Amino acid sequence: MQLGFIGLGVMGRPMAMHLLHAGHQLSVWARRRESSQPLLDAGAVGCATPAAVAQRSEVVFTMLTAGADVERVALGPDGLVEGFASHSLLIDMSTIGPAMARSLAERLALAGIDMLDAPVSGGGQAAAAATLAIMVGGKVAVLERVRPLLALLGRAIVHVGGNGAGQVAKMCNQMIMVGAIQAVAEALHFSSVSGADPAKVRQALAGGSAGSRALEVMGGRMVDRDFVAGVEARLHHKDYGIALDAAYRLGLPLPIAGQVWQQLNALMAMGWGRSDTAALLRVLEASRRATP
Repeated sequence: MQLGFIGLGVMGRPMAMHLLHAGHQLSVWARRRESSQPLLDAGAVGCATPAAVAQRSEVVFTMLTAGADVERVALGPDGLVEGFASHSLLIDMSTIGPAMARSLAERLALAGIDMLDAPVSGGGQAAAAATLAIMVGGKVAVLERVRPLLALLGRAIVHVGGNGAGQVAKMCNQMIMVGAIQAVAEALHFSSVSGADPAKVRQALAGGSAGSRALEVMGGRMVDRDFVAGVEARLHHKDYGIALDAAYRLGLPLPIAGQVWQQLNALMAMGWGRSDTAALLRVLEASRRATP
């Protein structure tokens, strides 16, 4: 197929490469040429604007940071909408607000363009291994048309509901995952202050009902004091902002998520937004040092 990809960062670049290696023709656009260079070297075609990508593509994937970025690329000057033919498809794999996803789908539909919101979970490692979990919002028939493409990127593809539902599922994922990271940080901090070896405590917990991927991966980072980003904490901070904003608009209390949001706010204020989210442990440590 003639495909396009916009958003060639830590996640997007390997995802785009999987599509290219599967034999599809790929057009790309990036604000910084160095982001697209590995794809160009592998045979992708570079374009001057998102509209030019759309002109060459039946389906365009976006993997961007924020809803405003997706809106600008899709509907702004020289945006995808100016290049798409009728019945083309945008698959947005970014993490954005559910309301924004629904609004984009509605505005694109006026031009005869379909959209799926298909955010992912798994991080850069899963993107590289093509083992992402993909949560899809949009029309079932549209998803089935491109399911073989998504299967090149992930191993769990679930249709959640209409447009915006994929983003709702992603918010749920983030609430559970980062909440678990905070719980691990608190447990290991408690063990250290109480005089127990956090590494031994983690080992003991792993064999019981507290065993989890958060304890295994993020707990391991905390024990090793390895705060180099797998996923930068600033992105989880952004995602929690989306979730809490959506909850506010719905009038929903999210007490645990609200507390975790405050810890992420503190992490950002301490200048650790580019660190791994395992740095939530450092927030607890800093808070204790600051206590008289």
